[in-house]
Amino acid sequence: MDRLCKKSATELAELVRSKEASSKEIVEAHFNRIKEVNPDINAITLTLEESALKLADQADSASEEDRKRPFHGVPFTIKENIDFMGTPTTNGIPLLAESMPPRNAPIVDRMLGAGAIPIGRTNLPEMGMRLDTDNPLRGRTFNPWNKALTPGGSSGGEAASIATGMSPFGLGNDIGGSLRNPAYCCGIASLNPSIGRIPFVNSIEGFIDMGISGAFLSDGPMARSVEDLRTGLSIMAGRHIDDPQSVNTPLSGPIPKKPKAALVKEIANFNLPDATKREIDRAGSILSNNGWSIEEVEAPEVERVYEIWGTVLNSGMLDAMPEEVFKPETAAYLHRFAEPFLSNDLNLDQALIERRRLRRLWSAFLTDYQVCIGPTWANLPWPIDTDLDPEKGIEVLRQSFAFIAPGNCLGLPSVALPMGVSDGLPTGIQIYSELYREDLCLLAAELIERDTVCPTPIDPVS
Repeated sequence: MDRLCKKSATELAELVRSKEASSKEIVEAHFNRIKEVNPDINAITLTLEESALKLADQADSASEEDRKRPFHGVPFTIKENIDFMGTPTTNGIPLLAESMPPRNAPIVDRMLGAGAIPIGRTNLPEMGMRLDTDNPLRGRTFNPWNKALTPGGSSGGEAASIATGMSPFGLGNDIGGSLRNPAYCCGIASLNPSIGRIPFVNSIEGFIDMGISGAFLSDGPMARSVEDLRTGLSIMAGRHIDDPQSVNTPLSGPIPKKPKAALVKEIANFNLPDATKREIDRAGSILSNNGWSIEEVEAPEVERVYEIWGTVLNSGMLDAMPEEVFKPETAAYLHRFAEPFLSNDLNLDQALIERRRLRRLWSAFLTDYQVCIGPTWANLPWPIDTDLDPEKGIEVLRQSFAFIAPGNCLGLPSVALPMGVSDGLPTGIQIYSELYREDLCLLAAELIERDTVCPTPIDPVS
């Protein structure tokens, strides 16, 4: 692997800034890596070599002032449900194979303004609706650690690209862990921001409106370093008029002299993997050695949060999507998953009232503790297509979503952080903090990262 493909986005920006490497060298190295690796894992669906090399030439002849931009001359990739002009926003379905957006998503424009160079689009499941990455338009993305296991979803193409050095930085989104699930499965880092922190805007109108469940949805950064997540957040954050729930709010706030971290190693009715519990302990020890107060706790009403998330998520969302956009087995899975939530005793109004109560409860919890460190998934990455299995799928998904749901249901920021490798698979933790306090979960993640080794990039396992 070319040494340039092992660097983080901020490291690459510094190389361009100092002229130790040219943007063209960096971009070419990543295209060479794509040609070498992508045929094996099918993570990048569309390469943008001609336009990227032109932008790299422009970056190399740019003024000293332009070179100060945070990602000047650095390549990045974009999930195929985020609008980038000149390329289709396919959402992984044949019906949208030629759907060309009239303008860029705000986060794409903000990345371009920061000097970054788009080099490719990345794969996702149909309409981003699975924790596995496969679709009838682009095919399957494979987990580079083990082709028999899911790479996660829905930003599975992004995670696999970054995990193999094809891209240093990517744009994904998250309504049910879609930034964090694949980060965990592939061994990279991601940030699911507070709802509204980063604007979410589609410019192709008239096909799908997520309705009330859109209140759970956010775009966000994926990378191999916490510093990249922090830089990406600073670039992408801020109100945009086309997203009414987006906000301008400070990126940092007060930090206690002795911060407190809650460790969640037990969740009622779930058995966390031993490797995950060890990594949560290790994260706690690292923070303790850095002056934090550590306490093992039970997170508030985790199963109720999951129930409310699922109830609101499934209130009309499938009705908004023509069933013919999905493969029959995917449509069947989506209805199986929705059925328990739609048959409970809650109507939508009751679920939204309960959500407000739970948001207050978790805000109080995350005021007592500056961060909460727990699992990303309550299980290990599972064999491909297990989610579609009529017998096993629902329970496997319940385990995967259990500690993911607070981020979406309650709008909380969280970092999925890789910690190492156990039994040939990446290990990871998840770090929650209070609304609009991404600085706290990023701070904790940076401290933990200093005493751990990111397990990626890797060459895909045959």
